[in-house]
Amino acid sequence: MKTKNGKREIDLHSSVAAMLKDFIGERNQGLLFQSRNGKPLSQSNILRRSLHPILVELKQPKCGAHAFRRFRDTYLKNHTSTPLGLIKYWLGWAEEDMSGLYDKIRHDVEFRKEVAEKAGLGFELPVEKPVVGPNGPKIENEVEMEMSVNV
Repeated sequence: MKTKNGKREIDLHSSVAAMLKDFIGERNQGLLFQSRNGKPLSQSNILRRSLHPILVELKQPKCGAHAFRRFRDTYLKNHTSTPLGLIKYWLGWAEEDMSGLYDKIRHDVEFRKEVAEKAGLGFELPVEKPVVGPNGPKIENEVEMEMSVNV
């Protein structure tokens, strides 16, 4: 982890928690998202094979993994009544002033879970089980060419 804030509890909406439990299955060690041999997934492969083709299909500009963090920040601030101290905690931001140091919201687990559930996701989860990582099918970028003949 880059900072001490990198290691923290994250409060998930119940639908995301259920999806992750299903994805994890019987595993009880290792990385959450890992390659076949237990190594971390390559971010460039995730972007190239999964995220970027989805964005092209949705006619959205290409972006990286940080876009998810920016989306969550914007959604929580603009569409929910989530306390700013909790948003900062969830996103792993350092405290800027003494008020942030006095704020004990990070220790109130029940309140955090309640707010996470009430805030929602800001999007709908896919119905089908997603395939994550190199175990999923590679997306081939084949270009189909048509020939026309003028007679």
